[in-house]
This record gives sequence, C-alpha cells and structure tokens, in this order.
Amino acid sequence: MNRRNLLTTLAALPVTSVLRAQSAPATPAATGIGHLKAGLVAYSYRTALAAKTMTYEDVILKASDWGLDGVDTTVYWFPDTSEKYLANLRTTAFRKGIQLYNAGVRVQLSQPTKELQDAQVESIKKWVDVAVSLGSSHVRVFGGSIPKGATEEQAIAWAVEVLKRGAEYAGGKGIILGVEDDGGLTATAEPTIAIAKQTESRWAGVNADSGNLPKNGYAQFEMLLPYATSIHFKTQMSDENGKKVEADWPRLLNMIAKSGYRGFVGLEYESNNAEAEVPGLCAKLRSLISKMSAT
Repeated sequence: MNRRNLLTTLAALPVTSVLRAQSAPATPAATGIGHLKAGLVAYSYRTALAAKTMTYEDVILKASDWGLDGVDTTVYWFPDTSEKYLANLRTTAFRKGIQLYNAGVRVQLSQPTKELQDAQVESIKKWVDVAVSLGSSHVRVFGGSIPKGATEEQAIAWAVEVLKRGAEYAGGKGIILGVEDDGGLTATAEPTIAIAKQTESRWAGVNADSGNLPKNGYAQFEMLLPYATSIHFKTQMSDENGKKVEADWPRLLNMIAKSGYRGFVGLEYESNNAEAEVPGLCAKLRSLISKMSAT
C-alpha cells in the first residue's frame, strides 16, 4: 500500500471507534507478553529518607547505577513540593536515564461525608500537579479504611465518588490514578477491583501490590493484574493459609506478562536491611525481566 492509499484508508476509519477507545473505563487487558520495566520504589529506603541520611537524589543515583529504568518516588519524605525542588529532582532523573514514573501518596479514598470527600479530592489535585512537575504519569492512592458503622458496599461507593472526581482532574493532565491493595477497604482483590471498575474512567486503575494480599496471594494478585496501572513487587507473599512465604518471582513475572500488562514492576523492600539487600534484589529483578524480554 502506498502512502496516499494508506492515508485514504486511515481517513475512512469511523471516528466513533476512536472516541470509544478514548472514553473506555478500566477493563481487563488483552492477553499477551508484556513489555516490562524494572523500577525501585523509594519506600524501600524509608528509614534513611525519614532520617534524612539519604535523599531522593540518592535513590535516583542508585537506581541508575544498578541499570534500572525508573523510580516510584513515594512522596512521604519530600522536603518540599516547590517548583524548584521538583524541577531539580526531575533534571537529576533525566540526566541519569531514570524515569520518575509514579508518585505514591497518602490519599484515603473512602470518606463518609462530602466535606471529607472534598478534602481528599483536593489532595489528589495537589499531588497530580506534583506528578506533572516530576514528569510522572501515575499517582498511587489508597482505598482507606471502612468507616465505622458503614458496610463495604457503602465504603466502595464513597471511594468511587472520590476516585471518579480525582480521575476527571487527573485525566485532564494525562495522569492515571492507581488504587493500591493495601489493607482496610482494599485489603483483598475484589473490593479493589470494584472501586476501579465502578469509577468507569480510563484514568483510574489498580496499583497491584504482590505482597499486601493477606491470603491466597497468587490467585488474588492474578485477579488484580488485568486492571493494573502500576505494580509493586515484594520478596514475600501470602500462601493459601495466609502464611508469608518467599515470593516466586519468575512465576509472578510470567503471570504479569500473560495478563497483558506493560509497564513498571517496582521493587518495594519492606525488611530492615535495605543497604545490604536492595542492590542484589534489584539486580535479580532486572535480570529476570531482561531474560523474559529476550524470549
């Protein structure tokens, strides 16, 4: 087909199909081998960041030295959110070949009153603007706890209301919001997925964490994957009885790839010997992803 015929064919495609694709809500991804990137979640160095013995620039340098692709900033210990600070951080990352792909924030979606919901929406807006300044395309949020006296169904509806409003703002700036499976309302896969699906926005999905699920970790994680917009990788996960066991990373990566997910898989280290253990774990993650990409 020559160039003129190709352009004619493209022009004839129905506009409605394009519009449907742009407005599609979070739905299961197509099956296929994904294009995965190795990342490091800054939370892995939480103790040093909180004590100010390490900076976010240090985390970026480590990730670069280890050949990783990106850093999930987990913003809890940012010294400030001034344009100057964020610009310097973004520049450091660019010069070191690192993408600051995610901003993990403490937003709690499920709130029982309009005033509390409004406050969380404003917090989402603030951190979306920070993500824009960082060059991130994703912001991680939490579902929050189930408010006292409320049912899970009510809590989900409140979370959806906040996430929907937040996603409307985030989408206008090209930012995706991912609700993490992390205790409370989103301790398990089912309510986490319900929040993402009921939000009905292409700007809302799931920050799938392999180690937070309290029971049947592999099965629950697999349920989350079709809705995943970012992934946290842990060294342990729960078995069918709720016991923490060593995570089978090759098994998890195969599950991720087969789900059709494409994007970052970020190591989130939760033990207390980061300086000694994180470098080797990052090397392992990078090697496994590299081998998968070569097959």
